[in-house]
Formats: sequence, structure tokens, C-alpha cells
Amino acid sequence: MRFFYSSFIWIYGWAISLAVLFNKKAELWIEGRKDIFNKIESALKKDEKRIWFHCASLGEFEQGRPLIEKIKKEKPDIKIFLTFFSPSGYEIRKDYEFADYIFYLPADTPNNAKKLVKLLKPEMVFFVKYEFWFNYISQLKKNNIPLYLISGVFRPDQHFFKSWGGWFRKQLQNFSFFFLQDEKSSELLKGIGFKNQTVSGDTRFDRVSEILSSKENFQIIEEFKNGKQLLCAGSSWPPDEEIILNYFKTEKPDLKLIIAPHDIGKKHIQEIKNKFNAYKTLLYSETGNNEKIKEQDILIIDSIGMLNKIYHYADITYIGGGFGAGIHNLLEPAVYGIPILYGPNHKHFREAVEMSQNRGGFPIENKEDFKKIVDKLSNEKVFYEKNAHAAGKYISSNTGATRMIFDKIFGG
Repeated sequence: MRFFYSSFIWIYGWAISLAVLFNKKAELWIEGRKDIFNKIESALKKDEKRIWFHCASLGEFEQGRPLIEKIKKEKPDIKIFLTFFSPSGYEIRKDYEFADYIFYLPADTPNNAKKLVKLLKPEMVFFVKYEFWFNYISQLKKNNIPLYLISGVFRPDQHFFKSWGGWFRKQLQNFSFFFLQDEKSSELLKGIGFKNQTVSGDTRFDRVSEILSSKENFQIIEEFKNGKQLLCAGSSWPPDEEIILNYFKTEKPDLKLIIAPHDIGKKHIQEIKNKFNAYKTLLYSETGNNEKIKEQDILIIDSIGMLNKIYHYADITYIGGGFGAGIHNLLEPAVYGIPILYGPNHKHFREAVEMSQNRGGFPIENKEDFKKIVDKLSNEKVFYEKNAHAAGKYISSNTGATRMIFDKIFGG
């Protein structure tokens, strides 16, 4: 089975190489891995204690981040080696100040795994959420290097729990310990014989709580809002934007709107401007010397890294992605005690399911649902306050995972 797995890894890399011809992300994936081992070897310093963190992309990085920063604070002599699989993680966080080394993860072939582990000689390794690179996992075990999964999530449809999944289940034996997000994951692992685990929760709750304690004020956003109710659409995709546009066209609400799209390429930004051409619309990049920002109806955020810092100005939020592959981060607006709407593709996201059950979160199926909920939140004060409180309480009652993990490994 390992032969077939490694062959798949090789085929995947070959397919990415072909995709370079028409896909910018694929080009970054390939370019970032060129001469990777020479780059790593020349960067590393001798006689260092290192801990290796691996994250698939940006979302998983946000889960690993609280533990990285706690280790740097409590164990400053330890160097952090951080790898990403995806360009959408690496390209945004390649200058992250709390990691000493940041690289793409070399493809998970047997030879690459052997070379990287030999180069790094890490004291321990953390994979985040559901990263399972079996050649790396095997090599770490051979070298007696502790491997931990943090903020881990398991689902019944994964190969570990299938009748034919024996080889994959065996690979899990190479993990030293599993720190899991929820009881369902715990029960699944127990069902296949794994007791080296605990339900510690999701470290993202700790991360967003840190954002709350250090929230920033943006004069431009304050001026734009100008005392009115504000709807903020974060990480929106075209289907999300169509629903919001329909609402503004048909209802003409007395709301200000901020759109922070997932894709901030010039083409998509222009498409959004064209869609909302009946309104006074401004790009965030154009606000510097604009004296009429208070008169604008819609502000489009065309830069990265601001969104979690401007949510606290919103009265209602809509998080995109739920009409596609899956919703984006709900926790960042929820920490401010803001009700959240999101699309139907959210069943695999624990926080979306729990927030819809406990209030504070509202899954929608269509434009009619959107209208009904936004109207109610805008016009019914008691309903709004009840759900806003529920959103904030959901975050505060789920913090503490980072401390639990740190104490378990390093001793509290």
C-alpha cells in the first residue's frame, strides 16, 4: 500500500507541474519547492533545538499559531520550523515573526521524508487538524521523534474507518498523541483502538480571543459607517455576492455594506464594482484622500490581512464560501458578539453546526432566507441582542485548548 500511496504523491506532483501552464497557484507550488533542500540546509544553524509545525494552509496555520506563540514565549531557546503545503498559506505567512524558518513542505516521497527529518532533527513535530503525510509520519517514528496532531478532526467517511482502511489505521499508530477538537472525533478513534488522545478543543478559539483583546481602531471604517448599521461580508464568493446584491436591489435597506471578497484580484474587484454600480461604491485602497467616505454606501476591501480587525465595526456579518467548497472563518466575527449568516455547505464545520443550534449563527439556503434573517436582526432589538450574546458566549466557553496542549507536553 505504501508503494501505491507514494506513487500517487508522484503523480500529484506531475499533475501540478502541468497545471503551471494555466494556474498561478500551481506555479507558486512548484517554484516554492525548487532546490528546497539546499535552501533549508543553508538556512539551518547547528546545535539548535527545533520544533517542526506543519500546516496545510492559512486556516490550519491559525490553529497552530496560538501554540507556536506560547512555545516561543515559554521556551525562547527553541527554534520553530514551519512548513506549508499550500501557497495560500505560505505566501501570506512567509514573514511570520514567531517562526524562525518558514518553507514549503517538500512532496511526501520516501526519499524527501528521509532527507528532511535527517536535516531537521526536530525535538518534536506538530501536524495540524487533518494533515496525514504517511512517509513523513513513518520516518519520524523510525527516528523516535514525538509526533502530535493538534486541533484534530476525524469523520466517519475518512479511510481510517473503512473496512479496507487497515493500512491507514496502522499509520495512525505512529502518532504519539492526538489532541482533538470534539467528542465525535474521540469516539471514532476509540472505536479503532486509539486511547492516546484527549478532547482539548480547537486552538482557533484561543487565537480569536487574542484578536479581541488587541482589537484596533480604524478611522476610515468609523467614518464610512457614520453611525449606521453595518453589514460586513467576509471572504465572499460570487454566489454570496449575488444574494447580497439581490437584497440591496429589492429591499433598499438603510445599511452600510463592507465586502471583503475571498479573491481580491483586480478582475474580481472590478466585477463587484460593476454589480453594485447603482450605489456609491469605494475601494479601501482609494480611501486615503477621499473626503466623501461618509457618503459611500459600499466599501470593498481590496487588501489582505484586515478582515479580522474590522469585524468589530459590523452589526451583522455574512461569511462566504457556504455555496461552494465550504464556509470560511466564523469565529473571527463571533468573538465580537456579532450574529453571523452563512451558506448551506457547513455540515463539516463544527462551529457552524453548534452556532446554529445555540443561536448566533444562521445558515441560509437562498436569498429569501437571507432577507428574512437580516430584516429581523436589523429591526428587532431583543432578537438581535439575544443572538449577539450567544455568538460571543460560544467563543468564551470554548477557549483553553492551547494551555491544555502545552501543559500536557511540557508540563504545567
